[in-house]
Amino acid sequence: MTADPQVTRPAVYPSLADRVVFVTGGASGIGASIVELFCQQGARTAFVDILGDEGRGLSRSIAAAGHLEPLFLECDLRDIEALEAAIASARSRLGPVTVLVNNAADDTRHPVDETSVAVWDERIAINLRPSFFAAKAVHADMKAAGGGSIVNFGSVSWMLAQGGMPGYTTAKAAIHGLTRSLARDFGPDNIRVNTLTPGWTMTKRQLELWVDEAAEAQIRESQCLKSPVLPEHIARMVLFLAADDSAMCTAQNFIVDGGWV
Repeated sequence: MTADPQVTRPAVYPSLADRVVFVTGGASGIGASIVELFCQQGARTAFVDILGDEGRGLSRSIAAAGHLEPLFLECDLRDIEALEAAIASARSRLGPVTVLVNNAADDTRHPVDETSVAVWDERIAINLRPSFFAAKAVHADMKAAGGGSIVNFGSVSWMLAQGGMPGYTTAKAAIHGLTRSLARDFGPDNIRVNTLTPGWTMTKRQLELWVDEAAEAQIRESQCLKSPVLPEHIARMVLFLAADDSAMCTAQNFIVDGGWV
């Protein structure tokens, strides 16, 4: 699917300049667009990913474009101690984290009959568990700073009753409960917690693995807006939720899907 010619330059959010941002799964797809746009805003950005070469390459390309170079830390989010260490490293090198974007996920298909206990646990370990422990790790930073923003990533897949990946859809449904729980717990510290739910976004992974002619026809039929949802559409909503412009938005679900759900 081709890019939307209507996409223009993103808005500038002055409150994001020099803000310390931590992004999970930032080396490719939606995450890479998030990292790039935060760097364009002048935010001090750290990101983690298991894809080492891609992460280092993204950092170099952003710096080469004249923007503030992000800090890349290679990390397997299934290892919570490694994730906590990466957040501590980002804090020591960039400053206290006041924006957390829990973007990382893995939507690999896993039919019910092939979903063992180990597969189920791994789906949760990738798609749900890191979001809680990353939020826990940055809570003190945000409280001391007088506030912050946490953006958790959901998925329209469970809303559409999509099958073929029960561990993933269950984890993504649970993200909404996590968001509302943390919004209540962290609210007294002026920390906002929201869910961003992307539609079927045309990342390289989706295009290579699952988007064929039939899928494109389904997208056109299902979306109110007929242009494809691109990574930068999602990243722009992340910027808004991270900035002071969304100061009274918390415990909410923001869907960016072209009007499918």
